[in-house]
Amino acid sequence: MSDTSYTTTNTGTPVAADSQSLTVGADGAIPLIDSYLTEKLAHFNRERVPERVVHAKGGGAFGVFETTEDVSQYTRAALFQQGTATEMLARFSTVAGEQGSPDTWRDPRGFALKFYTSEGNYDLVGNNTPVFFLRDGIKFPDFIHSQKRLPGSNLRNNDMQWDFWSQSPESAHQVTWLMGDRGLPASWRHMDGFGSHTYQWINAAGERFWVKYHFKTNQGIAVLSADQAAEIAGQDADYHQHDLYTNIAEGNHPSWTMSVQVMPYEDAKTYRFNPFDVTKVWPHADFPLIKVGTMTLNKNAENYFAQIEQATFSPANFVPGIAASPDRMLQARIFSYADAQRYRVGVNHAQLPVNAAKTQVNSYSKDGAARIDFPPADRPGYAPNSFGGPHADPARAAESTGWQNDGELLRTSATLHPEDDDFGQAGTLYRDVMDDAAKARLLAQIIGHVGAVKNAEIRARAIAYWSNVDIELGSKLGAALAATSVAV
Repeated sequence: MSDTSYTTTNTGTPVAADSQSLTVGADGAIPLIDSYLTEKLAHFNRERVPERVVHAKGGGAFGVFETTEDVSQYTRAALFQQGTATEMLARFSTVAGEQGSPDTWRDPRGFALKFYTSEGNYDLVGNNTPVFFLRDGIKFPDFIHSQKRLPGSNLRNNDMQWDFWSQSPESAHQVTWLMGDRGLPASWRHMDGFGSHTYQWINAAGERFWVKYHFKTNQGIAVLSADQAAEIAGQDADYHQHDLYTNIAEGNHPSWTMSVQVMPYEDAKTYRFNPFDVTKVWPHADFPLIKVGTMTLNKNAENYFAQIEQATFSPANFVPGIAASPDRMLQARIFSYADAQRYRVGVNHAQLPVNAAKTQVNSYSKDGAARIDFPPADRPGYAPNSFGGPHADPARAAESTGWQNDGELLRTSATLHPEDDDFGQAGTLYRDVMDDAAKARLLAQIIGHVGAVKNAEIRARAIAYWSNVDIELGSKLGAALAATSVAV
């Protein structure tokens, strides 16, 4: 069957030639009136949007979330009502690497989810670890700068990383995760995901609960060794992206079981450590997992740029029944992520098909670059109005203001919670969770990473850092590095 389609300009006009410019005169000069040529070149020059400052390298797929259990006693969110199936998008990524960096670098993995719910879009933007390096967003730009490249050599630098980490003891728990086996997942399909932060659920009666999200892979956990990851990085920089795309295309649809930990609202005031500190996990013995449902990815993107690169995620995108917590890192992200998307993709990014809600949007946002949607001509462009325009409904979104104005929750964690130390949970992870083989691999990884530090003071601080996690671990690290020459 012959192809009867024909090439047009971006405004639909048929063009005369795909491969030859318009020329005039004996010298074959190309005139500016060849508008198809100038359109192609001008558009080509603008094909890329700014890459994400963090989580630049990634991929994703579409799927469905099915709520199989009754958790209505905790939340009235429509997507988490038993029997509800919600279309969704997932994006996985590394944190520090650029778009062209290898998938298999040692790094946390982003685990960003967009649920197209009947009450608007809900974004859950987490990682494959239950904790993070920082508890306060004011330090986030500094942390990322320490993980990027030196301005002179344009090379990543272990001294920068350990200079920051060793002066930020709250990072110990996450760095222990990072240097352990799960810092190198075998694929996106074989890693867990976490909301990481504490969030708030509100039920139909207005009762409030604190929750943490867990997505357990149904494929089983699988990891790479450092040698395997390095070898793959040299052979296939898109290894994880290739794995996800190929498996979905072949009908091998990955899935995750979502559960939550639920803390009664009042318990947060007197719990033994600050439950809103994202450098901490809640012990399952105190708050066991409660199953909610299953996430399955079953459809690849048709166009990576339009549907994955232009996908925008923000923790600011809540729905009724879900709200924020006093987590200081979460609150900073609520501003920062939404602002990054307005800069990176544009102020009207939510109108793009991949980001557009599948329910009615009645917004008073006006104009801006790339506006493609607009209200009826007779709708007033302001609120409140007397002419039938949309108006806020407190009954639908009363919880959007976040937690109740409760002074007890806003007091300093040191006053409220006696176990708010920085190294305790990292030590527990090392001593009680890792077996002897995992401990040995962790030590080997730390020796290699800290061994690359050239500055003697920073190296000493790094050894002290790991001694605070576990005295035996720090002693072994110090002994292993003692014979290494150090350039000051």
